[in-house]
Amino acid sequence: MQQTPNGDLRRARQRALTIGVAPNDLDLTELRELLRTAGVAVSGEMVQRRERPDPDRYFGRGKLMELKQAVNDADANLVAVDDELLPRQERNLEEALGVPVIDRTAIILDIFADHARSAEGKLQVELAQLEYNLARMRGLWTHLERLGAGRMDGGIGTRGPGESQIETDRRLARDRISALRRRLRETKATRATMRGERERAGLPTVALAGYTNAGKSTLLNKVTGSDVGVRERLFHTLDPTTRSFEISGRQYLLTDTVGFIRKLPHQLVEAFSATLEEAMGADLIVHVVDASAPEAEMYEMMAAVDDVLDEIGAGDRPRLLALNKVDLLDDERRRQLSFRLPDAVQVSGATGEGLDDLRDAIEARFLASLRAMELLVPYDEGGSLSELHDLAGELEREDTPEGVRIRARVPVAAAQRFERFERNGDSPG
Repeated sequence: MQQTPNGDLRRARQRALTIGVAPNDLDLTELRELLRTAGVAVSGEMVQRRERPDPDRYFGRGKLMELKQAVNDADANLVAVDDELLPRQERNLEEALGVPVIDRTAIILDIFADHARSAEGKLQVELAQLEYNLARMRGLWTHLERLGAGRMDGGIGTRGPGESQIETDRRLARDRISALRRRLRETKATRATMRGERERAGLPTVALAGYTNAGKSTLLNKVTGSDVGVRERLFHTLDPTTRSFEISGRQYLLTDTVGFIRKLPHQLVEAFSATLEEAMGADLIVHVVDASAPEAEMYEMMAAVDDVLDEIGAGDRPRLLALNKVDLLDDERRRQLSFRLPDAVQVSGATGEGLDDLRDAIEARFLASLRAMELLVPYDEGGSLSELHDLAGELEREDTPEGVRIRARVPVAAAQRFERFERNGDSPG
């Protein structure tokens, strides 16, 4: 995609012709949706059937001539590719076609740059952009100058004799990458401290994970009564959003994570691993699926989410499948889903249908992991009593001359803090 000196995509009057390579039929719908999210119109498409892309030009030589004619016929001023290109593929395509060429990774990076709101999200996007551009170096000098990298040690003005501009650019990029990684390690440590405080509080944590546009943010709003922004755009939610909600008197924390996508570039998974740690550390992952999607596409999206969860080390976390948007399905389709995915909960974040079933399923998962305790808590331990009410939700209590007798089910991680109050017969433990 045509780039401005600072590396951003120039959206005005962009008309893209989308292309892809696959041994069989290839659906470019998702690439078109990515371009729409980036503000680019699509004027045509072309797919070449072959086992793998040409290592030098992506398309074969003969197909490349057809593509050049198609670009002219469609009045396109841009070619968008449904894969990540090697630098030489990108360069050779642009030389052959006479128009800018952008690959899938660069489009996603541009969308991420637009949607990141938190300081950490912006750092993660910048890091991913720099790592992507390091092999390409297109416009990187001006990009780094805008970021202020020239003011860092080893910046502008330190080039030695005989050092080429490209070598300087690469050195500046590596310096900036190192600085970004240091800052992200610091934010990671801060977030780990906050997560440790939440774990000490013993509040159960639930992470919403799913394909982008599966309706996770809408579901979070409905469950927690929040008003997190929702739009029909890919990757609308990049920064994790955490809200509390209650089931049977017990407080839970619910976090919405970044949406996943097929062919999510590895450097983006790595860059956003800090954000995705919210899913890694959750007591339960609710995998939200767009049940209104065509069946084959729905299963592909589910597999893409499973792959990313495995890649970030969250593949073994307890998981609950939530089939969202069932308000868009007819009765027959609902019955089919009930038969094929009997353990899934059918919900609608838009209408609220099935939310009680979702809460019951979440609660059942946690109740199975709670420890039953009988306690005698002295009256002067008001803080412990209050904490027990928060952790245990519904509990049995009886005021006695010795203190408050309590029967409760407590999260295993927090149970140790109350063992000193455990009863053995009629005596405090």
